[in-house]
Amino acid sequence: MAEEHKKGLNADLIGADLENCCIGESVCQQCQGKMCTIGFAKECIKNYKKAPQKEVPGGAANIPTTDFKVFEEEELEVAIAHILKECKDCKEDHTEDCIINVIRNCYEVGLLGDIQSYEGSSLQYLMYLKANFPEKSGRIAEIYSAL
Repeated sequence: MAEEHKKGLNADLIGADLENCCIGESVCQQCQGKMCTIGFAKECIKNYKKAPQKEVPGGAANIPTTDFKVFEEEELEVAIAHILKECKDCKEDHTEDCIINVIRNCYEVGLLGDIQSYEGSSLQYLMYLKANFPEKSGRIAEIYSAL
């Protein structure tokens, strides 16, 4: 059985971020649920609220990476900064199916076009973003630092 996430997870904050990122049925016509990157992450956080567990079984493998919807970049940047603050900086204990990793991956697909490498350290990740996505990393780092 998966363990509860160390120190917990602010599921309400993450849930609010996901709602802010969701473009809604007025744009999508009909909710695609788990077939949408944000819908998939919403399902993960909903399940976490019911039964808090550190890992989403098969989570990373099931992220819909071919969802090409256009989301609000500003909302995704805020959401990435928030999820990075929730990260426990596991480093060598990092797992791809960690709920924080899975949700961050969903945000990455929406903002950066694909899942990015993560080594279990928020600061390393911010440096990676700066090197690979300089035009998008500045605001994320700014928000992250202000939290």
